Amino acid sequence: MTQAIRIAIVDDHPLFREGVARSLGEIGGFEVVGEGASAEDAERLVAAMRPDIVLLDISMPGGGLAAAANIMTGHPGQKIVMLTVSEANADVAQALNAGARGYVLKGVGSKALAEILSNVAAGESYVSPTLSARLLSDLLQPANRKAEPLQQLTGRETDILRLVAEGLSNKEVAARLTLQEKTVKHHMTRVLAKLNVRNRTEAALLMREARERAS
Repeated sequence: MTQAIRIAIVDDHPLFREGVARSLGEIGGFEVVGEGASAEDAERLVAAMRPDIVLLDISMPGGGLAAAANIMTGHPGQKIVMLTVSEANADVAQALNAGARGYVLKGVGSKALAEILSNVAAGESYVSPTLSARLLSDLLQPANRKAEPLQQLTGRETDILRLVAEGLSNKEVAARLTLQEKTVKHHMTRVLAKLNVRNRTEAALLMREARERAS
């Protein structure tokens, strides 16, 4: 017998949470192990229940995007799927950069959601097709070309590069993120390759430029 996929649902609308939980229960193959209404709830549920997937809304107390980033810092292997009404490119990009495995709009049907969650549990990623196409189109616009390389980084790689851009050494980054120094070096090697730069100084410069454009 296939083991049920353990799900935590965090959304500040109780009726919506109940509807998702009921739909997944009726379809079968899922076990809802916890529910919450805030970023704080999300972090607590992940630490206590270790669900296979945590479903996060963006617009909730504490912010779903902040919760995703914090969860991935403390639990790098956690699978996160954003389930939201937000179609903003910036939200999609920030969620994926934070390490989310999926970005799903709330208009999705229950069977489609179940299939998406099953695929994510199996190691795949998912972004609603309309958002994926629009985000790609936006990244290909000339004004955004400089930002495109940074979109290739994982949430962990982005966290490390942010700290490097603040002037921290690999050893200091490792201490800040509770990682081994060799792990940080490995991530930085991948960052340099993805950004097509020669050294950490050039990589840090790209990150600083991106911050200045966003501010």
